[in-house]
Amino acid sequence: MEYKGKKLTVAVYGHPHGPCVGMVMTGLPAGVPVDVPTLRAFLRRRAPGQSSHTTARREPDIPEFCGGLENGVTTGEPLRVEIRNQDVHSRDYAPFRDIPRPSHADYPALMKYGAAYDIRGGGPFSARMTAPLCAAGGIALQWLLNRGIRVGGHIAAVGGVQDRPFDPVHVCADDFDRILQNEVPVLDKAAGAAMLQAVDGARRDGDSVGGLVECAAVGLPVGLGGPLLDGLESSLSAALFAIPAVKGVAFGSGFEAAALRGSKHNDPYRVQNGRVITETNHAGGLLGGMTTGMPLIVKLAFKPTPSIAQPQRSVSLSRMENARLTIAGRHDPCVALRAVPIVEAMVGLVLMDQML
Repeated sequence: MEYKGKKLTVAVYGHPHGPCVGMVMTGLPAGVPVDVPTLRAFLRRRAPGQSSHTTARREPDIPEFCGGLENGVTTGEPLRVEIRNQDVHSRDYAPFRDIPRPSHADYPALMKYGAAYDIRGGGPFSARMTAPLCAAGGIALQWLLNRGIRVGGHIAAVGGVQDRPFDPVHVCADDFDRILQNEVPVLDKAAGAAMLQAVDGARRDGDSVGGLVECAAVGLPVGLGGPLLDGLESSLSAALFAIPAVKGVAFGSGFEAAALRGSKHNDPYRVQNGRVITETNHAGGLLGGMTTGMPLIVKLAFKPTPSIAQPQRSVSLSRMENARLTIAGRHDPCVALRAVPIVEAMVGLVLMDQML
């Protein structure tokens, strides 16, 4: 599995229930500083087992550098990072080879790979595989920060509870810092508390909820990207849709733009302090596949976790008859709660690749 950018490539390897997961990042120039403690802190934001509102699987997610980094800077050789798996319950997945879980990748994967498919932990389709992607993206975020570019996100909605949205014109790094001070990555603490109540309610019902994550990047230059398939929307969308459970990606006003007239959707230009800006930002900081210099705004829709405790209808593949399935094991009742750093990482990775 690889992210293939214009300059950077990130190859992800390992298995969610194997000894480790890891990544090899190529295309990094020599001399890029990597603050390892900051990277560890970033990975902890994604790690499971830190709250009663997430999966009970506990993983410290400590990145181990196996090559490409010397004395805190990259050497120009491929950068290799591994993350050990320490808390696996593989037996929970044995029944799914015969009775696939609804809305998981089990059935198409079994049809595609047959006996070779290792279904433990969801195999390569597991969200566990985003841990090494976060390691690569965390390095990219540090590189961007050194160039005055900040990327930050928050949970925009969970279970019908909405957080205050980013101001599409004035969102800034201070907003990102405030979000990180909260138990739930939101702008409005009251909304965060209500989100947790919605998640707990779904868990008590043996169910799950979906959510929205909004991400912004500030400090970008004008003209990053290109037309058509070279567009920044195209590159970002491909990377963001690689995150498990993402079912929608929208920039700026997104689908709401379809209900607007041009006179309302257009972003008027003006000069402020010797700089061209737009009065509004329905475009989400992107026009013609290129950055405008305004904040880049993207929103992602995450589906409800398909692993729920309620009995579900499925089929027995060995008997070719209808069957019932009750899923045991440890699962997030809302994947969006841990998704914010994954989104930031993928946005950062694409932006660094474009900048290089």
